[in-house]
Amino acid sequence: METEKDRRAPGGLPLTKRLSQRLAHGDIGSLPVLLGLLLIAVVFQIANPNFLTPVNLTNLFVQIASVGTISVGVVLVLLLGEIDLSVGAISGFCAAIMAVLSVKAGLPGWAAVLAGLVSGLLIGLFQGWWITKLHVPSFVVTLAGQLGWQGALLWVLGSTGTINLNDHFIVGIVNTRLPVWVGWTIGGAVVVFFALNNYIERARRIANGLEPKPLSTVAARTVLISAIVLISVAVMSVNRNPQRDVPIMGVPTAVIILLALIILFNFITVRTQFGRSIFAVGGSAEAARRAGINVDRIRILVFVLGSFLAAAGGILAGSRLYAVNQSSGSGDVLLNAIAAAVIGGTSLFGGRGSTWAALLGSLVIGSIANGMDLLAFASSVRFMITGAVLLLAVTLDSYTRARRELSGD
Repeated sequence: METEKDRRAPGGLPLTKRLSQRLAHGDIGSLPVLLGLLLIAVVFQIANPNFLTPVNLTNLFVQIASVGTISVGVVLVLLLGEIDLSVGAISGFCAAIMAVLSVKAGLPGWAAVLAGLVSGLLIGLFQGWWITKLHVPSFVVTLAGQLGWQGALLWVLGSTGTINLNDHFIVGIVNTRLPVWVGWTIGGAVVVFFALNNYIERARRIANGLEPKPLSTVAARTVLISAIVLISVAVMSVNRNPQRDVPIMGVPTAVIILLALIILFNFITVRTQFGRSIFAVGGSAEAARRAGINVDRIRILVFVLGSFLAAAGGILAGSRLYAVNQSSGSGDVLLNAIAAAVIGGTSLFGGRGSTWAALLGSLVIGSIANGMDLLAFASSVRFMITGAVLLLAVTLDSYTRARRELSGD
């Protein structure tokens, strides 16, 4: 006969018991990614003591900003159970539009950036409509887009090949460092927001008669995130210039932009009806349709947002490099954007993931690339290692999905 102890809510179980249950059900969250980041840091720091220096870590954060931004859009598309193979080409094409309008047409920097972003929106609307209304698989449409937008990039640049950016607004998007006090203010605000959000969410669940997370878990999570945020601000605020008459500069604007986009789209996916509809469509489009969700509208909007974020990522890349050229958005940009989303924990099967996956996955890929650059490894080695990490992440995703199905979750 079932006892009161047997009926006790999972939140009342000991921590070790809760962990073992989550492992048994395949619900391990971001733990593998965090452990992977720790392992990467230890290995590369042993191999090269410069890996964990403030200068290198700050450069790492700036380097992942563009791919991380593109990956946020990839996460949204993957939540639908779809794929977008054109994000790399879109990022390069929209950056080229910005560069041409700024340098050749003489438009103000803000107007050229706005034009590039609007171009991304229109591309996403076109591709999303084609996929949804004509029922052509997203793999085919976006593969055609990858080829087509790459050709459009070459056409826009013309014989110039490379356009050097000199507008202060455009190059300042990524290459500006905030005053130290501003960085600490933003970091403190993030910590307070995150703490309040956690405790408000717990109170809301209690008020609605739902099982809340244990207070110890909420507190531990708050402390961990707060420590990560404040340590990151401290690292990026270290004086990187020994000249005393030069002001110490802090957090790069690229990091602020990436985090702002992640927080914004995390709020959209978690707190809004639109976001819940994305998860519903990704879980089962037919069930979502029967529940009254406009599935076609959700799909089109997600592809619009994905292309918009791809354009934003391309603009960030152009700003960081002070130039846009024929190889912008090509190479491993697409691979890294998709790999970051999957490695960070977004399921390829749809309906499960978070925009924070873009940050975690980008840190993994960026750390591997950065560490191997410090060790002067060949690009071939970096590609093989990144591919192995991606395969491992997809295998883990398939395993955890199978465990959840067996457990009936």
